Amino acid sequence: MRDLRRRSANTLAIHELAKAGLEVFTPMTQMIMTIRGRRQRREVPVIQDLLFVHEAKDALDVIVEKCSSLQYRYQLGKPTNEPMTVRKDDMERFIFAVRHTQTPLYYTPSELTKSMLGKRIRIVGGVLDAYEGHLLSLKGLRKRRVIIGLSGIITVAVEIEPEFIQPIS
Repeated sequence: MRDLRRRSANTLAIHELAKAGLEVFTPMTQMIMTIRGRRQRREVPVIQDLLFVHEAKDALDVIVEKCSSLQYRYQLGKPTNEPMTVRKDDMERFIFAVRHTQTPLYYTPSELTKSMLGKRIRIVGGVLDAYEGHLLSLKGLRKRRVIIGLSGIITVAVEIEPEFIQPIS
């Protein structure tokens, strides 16, 4: 879904949807903002208008009609009356990876280049056991990070310990 409110708004749609009892997720990051002349650290969405809501379309239609700043997100090449969906397993893996790392790095599909994709690996042991992905290959990067993504929407690089890395040939 899309939330058309600004990052600096007092209440974001994610908070309202959570109060309504819906399972909602958006990748968040901390940002220092000046509000009423004072600098404050706030948690804001990484991509301003991106929301993931786990609910049937019929139930969401009622909420979208009430809240003018909420819209469905559509994908190019698909029918216009069919909102974008993500497979449940992929979404759960993504949320789990994000919540179990302290410093996730987020990338949009256009920001991630082929030169940033390192060796294909599998994680053996630890919190992210059995996850597969590519190592993030950036010059000067000292920590090992594996890239986990939602196809065509957003990608996250999460930190892993070197002893859990198993190369895939």
